[in-house]
Amino acid sequence: MRAIWKGAVSFGLVNVPVKLYSATESHDVSFRQVHAKDGGRIKYQRVCSIDGEEVAYADIAKGYETEDGEMVILSDDDLAELPLTSSREIAVEKFVPTEQIDPMMFEKSYYLEPEKSGAKPYALLRQALLDADRMAVVTVALRQRTSVAVLRVRDDVIVLQTMMWPDEIRTPDFNIDGGEVKANEVKMANMLVETLAGDFDPAEFEDDYAEAVEALVKAKIEGGEVKRTATSTKSSGEVVDLLAALQRSVDAAKTSRGEDAAPAKKSAPAKKAGDKKTNAKKTPAKKSAAKKSTTKKTAAKKTPAKKAS
Repeated sequence: MRAIWKGAVSFGLVNVPVKLYSATESHDVSFRQVHAKDGGRIKYQRVCSIDGEEVAYADIAKGYETEDGEMVILSDDDLAELPLTSSREIAVEKFVPTEQIDPMMFEKSYYLEPEKSGAKPYALLRQALLDADRMAVVTVALRQRTSVAVLRVRDDVIVLQTMMWPDEIRTPDFNIDGGEVKANEVKMANMLVETLAGDFDPAEFEDDYAEAVEALVKAKIEGGEVKRTATSTKSSGEVVDLLAALQRSVDAAKTSRGEDAAPAKKSAPAKKAGDKKTNAKKTPAKKSAAKKSTTKKTAAKKTPAKKAS
């Protein structure tokens, strides 16, 4: 794993230098939108909704849309004045009972690894969290924005979990009226719960959809149902020739400027035709001429030396 952030956990006068690693990764199956006829990828243009013209990246700004549908354009100078922070400190605000944190508030998880100098205070904080059965509520600046998070222990590793802000948790706007629940119905429901009771083991669950997609794609590849398009970046499992890709990029750039794109391969024969050493092997006359020319050059080099003496 690669550390994405370095800083320190501070609680009281104790400072724990740590590295931050992403604790999760998504294995969602993703598809590309392509033309069903030939497999070509679908491209999207950045088009202005008012004048219908394509907009370059340099002309794109950030806009905040109001509830009335009006657009407020924010410049880079406006954004630079926002209260952003780049602090490298994970500040412990308080230690709270574990049951007081609603799991719905958890957003993303990170592993904390101690630096060599922080191994002992790291172990101290980890043990204190376990003994107290509490989580540490902290504030941390990630991606230049302050977030509220918690520290908890998982398999002897301290995990930092960022949290949603309270106003980001939606309140359900519907009511549930199940009518009167009878005693015998509750009894049967409890019996069902007891029948299906058990311990949670995540290894018992598999992503059947992802596995089915992989099997389907593999079967189509083995059956030859593959579209080879000009935009394909791989061929028969091998990475495309980088030099060839760069050459095509150069040619495309020249074409866009109205210049002629001359492939590098065509210049090779011309180079051989003008090579004196190659022609010397085929034509004796040229060989003697080459010797004379070499003699003249040698003489020319020696002459200044004699004058100097």
